[in-house]
Amino acid sequence: MTWHASLKLDYTLEAERSVARYLHQGPLRILQSLYPEGDAVCHNVVVHPPSGLVGGDTLDIQVTVGAGAHGLVTTPGATRFYRSDAGLATQQVHARVEAGARLEWLPLEAIAYNQCDALNRAVFDLAPGAEMMSWDITALGLPAADLPFVQGTFRQHMAVSGAWLERGTVNATDTRLMDSPLGLAGQRCMATLVFAAGSALSPERSERALACARDLLEASPLRLQAGATSPHPQVIVVRVLSPVTEPAMQLLRQVWAAWREAMWGLPGTLPRLWNL
Repeated sequence: MTWHASLKLDYTLEAERSVARYLHQGPLRILQSLYPEGDAVCHNVVVHPPSGLVGGDTLDIQVTVGAGAHGLVTTPGATRFYRSDAGLATQQVHARVEAGARLEWLPLEAIAYNQCDALNRAVFDLAPGAEMMSWDITALGLPAADLPFVQGTFRQHMAVSGAWLERGTVNATDTRLMDSPLGLAGQRCMATLVFAAGSALSPERSERALACARDLLEASPLRLQAGATSPHPQVIVVRVLSPVTEPAMQLLRQVWAAWREAMWGLPGTLPRLWNL
């Protein structure tokens, strides 16, 4: 049996309160809206009760953030792409962020299990004046559990429309990619954090974002496997490689918290769910 599930999540600003409404089909849900930072920022958790995807499964998530609203979305656990015997397993996210709005799309990691055939796709459309932060964290197998990723294919697609695209295919049998110094160098977690705007960032804001990210990267044990760049005037990117998920996740959370304060004047308090 395959799952085809969809979720439409809409944020609007109503009397200075960011309000979330949603519609779903199949096994995708939104938990209760939370306001740990006050009315301006609405926190939500996307839940997929089956907890993983196999061949033929599709999760389709559509998000809109209306003018002036601010939504933060996370997940209660990893997205698991299991062994596929029946074709491609797909998770696709498409978000539209309107003028003056902010989106934080911060799911926990995706795990590519051995023999998976997977696509993890996220596309963000930003209107002028909109801003967002998002990350993509991928674990290739579970090396700590002696479940390596030695067969299978994992495809990634992450884009800010008109400004930035990162797309790739990881084939477990491609040893030059998986193990050479020009590829993943034996690391099994790839992590990317993006700050993006619908208009060009001012040089001062761009330099501020790069400086605080680079300070944290330099102080990290992963400093030789991490970097921060601005590939486009609207985009700042941090990339990290690590042997397992936890060190990369910890580093991206630090940068996310620093960017929140430096770019938006908001505290970098971790969502409560991350501390469970």
